Amino acid sequence: MSYTALYRKFRPERFEDVKGQDHIVTTLKNQIEAERIGHAYLFCGTRGTGKTTIAKIFAKAVNCEHPVDGSPCGECRSCRTIAAGASMNVIEIDAASNNGVDNIREIVDEVSYSPAEGKYKVYIIDEVHMLSIGAFNALLKTLEEPPSYVIFILATTEVHKIPVTILSRCQRYDFKRISIETIADRMRELMEEEGQQVEERALRYIARAADGSMRDALSLLDQCIAFHYGKTLTYDDALDVLGAVDTEVFSRLLCAVLSRNVTECIRLLEEVVMQGRELGQFVSDFTWYLRNLLLIKTSDGEGLEDVIDMSGDNLSRLSQEADRVETDAVIRYIRELSELSGRLRYATQKRILIEIALIRLCRPQMETDTESLLDRIRALEERMEKGVIVQAVQGGVGPGGTDGSDAGGNAVRTGMQKRPELPRAIPEDVKKIVENWPGLVGQTAMPMKLYLKKARLSLGGDNRLMVVLEDGLASDYFLKQEGNREELERLLSEFAQKTVEVNFQVSRGDRDFEENHVDLTRIIHMKIEEE
Repeated sequence: MSYTALYRKFRPERFEDVKGQDHIVTTLKNQIEAERIGHAYLFCGTRGTGKTTIAKIFAKAVNCEHPVDGSPCGECRSCRTIAAGASMNVIEIDAASNNGVDNIREIVDEVSYSPAEGKYKVYIIDEVHMLSIGAFNALLKTLEEPPSYVIFILATTEVHKIPVTILSRCQRYDFKRISIETIADRMRELMEEEGQQVEERALRYIARAADGSMRDALSLLDQCIAFHYGKTLTYDDALDVLGAVDTEVFSRLLCAVLSRNVTECIRLLEEVVMQGRELGQFVSDFTWYLRNLLLIKTSDGEGLEDVIDMSGDNLSRLSQEADRVETDAVIRYIRELSELSGRLRYATQKRILIEIALIRLCRPQMETDTESLLDRIRALEERMEKGVIVQAVQGGVGPGGTDGSDAGGNAVRTGMQKRPELPRAIPEDVKKIVENWPGLVGQTAMPMKLYLKKARLSLGGDNRLMVVLEDGLASDYFLKQEGNREELERLLSEFAQKTVEVNFQVSRGDRDFEENHVDLTRIIHMKIEEE
């Protein structure tokens, strides 16, 4: 005897058996009881939410000889014939493979013939958005004024692709994603009927993995039972079959990201790969884990059990982890992983894409958005507290290069130095020079003028003016060529009517400057605006 899949075996036969679409079921039952049946319906919503099932139940109900509270009795000849798929009054059409004008014209021609038995001829057109424009036009007139004995039920997962002219002629019903609780309850009920033992955690995980689709949930449950047939289906078994990862791994991964430990992140991903887990599912589950973390951080702590599918122990542990991470950082992680999920769908090198994403999570300096900037500031503050700041070497020759870099091109740390802090008050002479800097630069000759235009101003030791130069020609001009430093100091001294000494520093870019120097121009400009 052939085996029947769970979603086919337990397909609802009455409105009362449909789960999670009460708003639609109630409306249709009331229409049948009041005999206010429309001529065209549009069922739209995500896959596996009951569109075709309700369409078939509705077709049975309108032709049922003895309906009970708007539902088909299931016993009369009409109900049995439709259930067996032998009725001439219920015509199912797959628009994905019958989407041409000729296919629709056949329907239009058949509509003129009244049903041989029963009250209504019901046309169920599945995936109706696949019809061509010509087919829609051929259907339009009949859909607007069909005979009194014809009902059209159009089902689609992509309602935005249907012409407005068709939408305006149909009663539209939007099918909601089914909740995790409803799916889990339905599966528990079916497993009791089947005599199969399943752990509650396994049911809830499968329900969540189904993403609101009852059909997907039953298919996943069928797959898990088949793999462990004759045994109790445990949570770990479900993880094995679906290629998923336990939440403990996500906790370790989050800790590695927060500590900016790229090596540990890659090692954990290696574990996941070696266990044969599905990488797309891994990213989706980690995103869901972070979603729960975000809810804990942004809620007042009441009623979390209703929106977070998690045991009390795990919820308590997640609450402790939530204290270690800032809200904007979690939002950045979720955004990055959500974009990654979309790219993974068609990627051939999924592991590499995930590794790049993990590196970006650990290195916020690679990003320029607001959340990443906040993360970078936090990292910088942590380094300042520890007194570990990398500064560029002023002139001189490093171990591997002439610009203070090593052989690999990396900045050389000049000891455990702290970032210079802005003094309580800026000397008036320095302030005056900074305020008039553009005019002073304009008095110099090329190429000094060019290099000074690109320079940044800061404050050096003993409250002396610091000119931060671009690494390369500019730094060489002032630090290695005699006379240029003295010429600039002479110009500034004449302007200030006092002796002015200038400190020079080399910057490897805007980010290096912002991390290691105070922007004197910005501070004085802000002060001027406040005044």
